[in-house]
Formats: sequence, C-alpha cells, structure tokens
Amino acid sequence: MKVAIIGEGAREHAIALMLQQSSRDPKIYNIATYRNPGLLRVAERSGGKVIAYRDLNPEIALHIANEISPDLIIVGPEEYQFKGYVDLLKSHGFPVFGATRALAEIEKSKVYMRSLMERYRIPGRVRYSAFKDLDEALDHIKRSGDVVLKPARQAGGKGVKVISDFQEYLKESKREARIEHAREIVANIMASYRDIDYKILIEERLEGVEYTIMTITDGSTVLPLPVIQDHPHAFEMDLGPETGGMGSIQGPGYLLPFITSAEYEESISIIRKTIDALQKDVGELYTGVLSAQMMITSQYGPTVIEYYSRFGDPEVSNLLPILETDILELFEYAVDRKLSKAKIEIREDIATVVKAIAPRGYPGNRSIATDHPIKVDEKEIDRLGCYTLYSGVYIDDSGNMLTTGSRALEVSCYGDSIEEASQKANLALNHVESLDGWRFFYRRDIGSKTLLSKRIEQAELARKVYRYRRENDLLYRSL
Repeated sequence: MKVAIIGEGAREHAIALMLQQSSRDPKIYNIATYRNPGLLRVAERSGGKVIAYRDLNPEIALHIANEISPDLIIVGPEEYQFKGYVDLLKSHGFPVFGATRALAEIEKSKVYMRSLMERYRIPGRVRYSAFKDLDEALDHIKRSGDVVLKPARQAGGKGVKVISDFQEYLKESKREARIEHAREIVANIMASYRDIDYKILIEERLEGVEYTIMTITDGSTVLPLPVIQDHPHAFEMDLGPETGGMGSIQGPGYLLPFITSAEYEESISIIRKTIDALQKDVGELYTGVLSAQMMITSQYGPTVIEYYSRFGDPEVSNLLPILETDILELFEYAVDRKLSKAKIEIREDIATVVKAIAPRGYPGNRSIATDHPIKVDEKEIDRLGCYTLYSGVYIDDSGNMLTTGSRALEVSCYGDSIEEASQKANLALNHVESLDGWRFFYRRDIGSKTLLSKRIEQAELARKVYRYRRENDLLYRSL
C-alpha cells in the first residue's frame, strides 16, 4: 500500500512514524517544499521517497500524485488545505484525508468560526467584533476595555495579544498599546494575505486554562483523542511572543490534572455540534481532523478559543508513545465513511511531554534564524525513551542539516508522570548541538511541578466561578 503525506514539518514526521508502526507496512511518500531529514529517513526505509519542490502548489502535487498513484493521501498543514490541495486531489479521484477549502474556513477565518458558533447557538462562544477597516477597529479599541486582539485570519500563531486593564493608572498607556498592535496586525501580518476581507478580530478577554482536544471524523462519527495542553509562548512561565507551540503535555490517560471528565465530555459535545453546523453551512461532509483549542473560563466553562482543521503541532507528537490503534486504519475508515467501526485505544499508564527547540530570532525575526547548521545525537535521545521529530530543518545538497528559521525539531518523551517526561525532554534537548555557535532555546518549565501547580490553581478558580454562574442560569445570558 502507498501513502503520500503532503507537508514537511514535525506534524508530518509524527504522522509518518505512526504510519510506519502500522501492520499494513505502507510505502510512505512525502510531497514537500524541502527535504525534512526525519521524513526522508522514514520514506526511504519504507520503500517510498521524498519529492520536494520549493514552489509546491496544488497542480504540482496532483502531478506527483499521478506519478506515485497512492492509495491514500494525507494533507497535513493548514495552508495547503486553505489553497485547495484536498479539493483538487479529490476531484481527480484520489482518497484524501484532510479538510477541503470550504471546511477549512473554520480555521482560516476566525471571524467565520465565531459567526458559525453564534448563528447555530453553539456553547463555548464569546463576545467578539470583527473589522475590515482599520479606522473602524481603532475607534472600537478606543472605546473598549479588556480585550484580545487577533488577526482575523490564521497566521501561524502570530499576532495574538492580550493587554489587561487591571491598573487604572495605566489605562491610557494600555489603550495606546492596543492601538499600536492593531496597526501592526494590519501592516505586518494581514498585509500578506489576500484571501480574506476581515483584518482584525477583537474578543473579550477570558480568564482560565487552555487545552486542546483533537478529533478524527468522517462527517458522521467523531472520535476524540486525549486532552493535550499546548504552550504557545516563546519563553518560560508563559512570557514572550506567541509561537506555533514550544511544547505540550498529556496524560496519564485521557485527562490532564486540571481538566475534569465532565469538562472533557462537554468539550467533545461542543466539537460535535460544531462539525454538524459546519457541514450544514458548507454542504460538505468533513473527512479529517478537527482540533479545538479551548479554555476553562470563569465566564462560560469550556470555551472555544480557535479551531484547527488538522492535527495540532506539537500536540500530535504526544500521540507517538501512547496511540495503540493502527493510525492507517483510522485514516482509511474515515476516508471510506466507516469510522463507526473504529475505536481509539491509548496507553493510559504513561504521560507524555513534547518540547520544541528553536534558533534565536524565532518567532519575530526568522531571517536571522535561518541556515544555521545543527547536529542531533538521536541515539542518546532514543536511549532516554524519546522520539526525535524534525520540523524547521532541511538537508542541503551537501548533506548538511540547516535551519529554516522556524522551530528546528521536537522531542516527544514519556514517563510515569508529566514531570518525569518533562525531565527526560530537557535531557534529550541537550543532545542538539549548534555547529556555528548560534544560540538555540527551549522551555525547561513545560511539564514542571511549578507550572502544573499554577494550571491546577487557575483551573480550580475558574471552575468555582463558572459553576456558580451555571447554577444561577447566568451563562450566555448576554450573548
């Protein structure tokens, strides 16, 4: 059996490694914009290969697919879904696991996502305002208090900013900071996107703890995966700019220490209602992954922050040590609309922690973070019980491993507890060496006892408030 994966990051490397564990022993092909060393190794070992085009587009992907003739194609990254790779490949008869352009709008347009939830009265929604015109947005900001500013489009985790209004004496300064950030969103982030009219999304600021639930669906059946928590901020103790994700924690089992089983089930119910509403709105069945980034908030309980029309990165890497179900079987059942036959089974006796390492300059100045040679001692990482997942590195014509300016790689480690897995990940990342002296950084605190205690305390505080509001019928009263 031949399986083609479109995409070149750690998410695709993790998927490839899970496919490699399948009893079906598939030949794995990778269609990408550069040669990821991890994907290259997996493909060659399976009898497949990597086909890399710097200017990859849907037509080139179709041409390659016609040459390979795969039995299944997996489209990993969101941008490829937004650009219609899935639509074109499906229209030529290829079985494809991934959201079409119309269904992926739930991730691409944060305004569409909020509008969909409001129109269908789906729980987990928040107050928001969206603007196509910068001046109108600035006028709104001048009159608003505690808000979150976001690019209206998915922009790889860039541009989200929360500026709290706790100190009255700083009110004017913080208003000016919001205005300046709104200008930055339009000028430096949204200016490069021509596929969406809205520019800025302004949401009420929420208090609580974030988490992610990824689900696999064929449009009828929805299979939820365990709760995972991403850590988007670049620096320790959740400081610094937001990134694509500096690490994530999971387990043991389906929950995290700060998420209850009732909150997990309620979150899954919200995702199912969203899939139903999205399919009705678009007129297509959803085949692929819908991931919900959520928050336990004092205002509403389980609340949707964003949706992703694909596996989260780094969250999918947490599945490597624990997923016992054959992932190829899951993908095939989804594509054949037979997902009701499948069941997800995981190891519930271990916890997992993923940590990413990135070159200095990421995420704000990727140009200076590019083309730095690195060396990775995978044998030592393996010895610690961790997986090495390559992301923003490529192999040049001389065989050197160089950075692309993004997160270079991830390690996925497991242990009896989150803390133990975190300590293993810290040790594992010591085996990543910069060959030109360029500095790399990662977050040692992800999965630490200190940070876990902070999350538990935050969640419990939010839980007390939202339960009081729920008992007194105050949730969504003003929405």
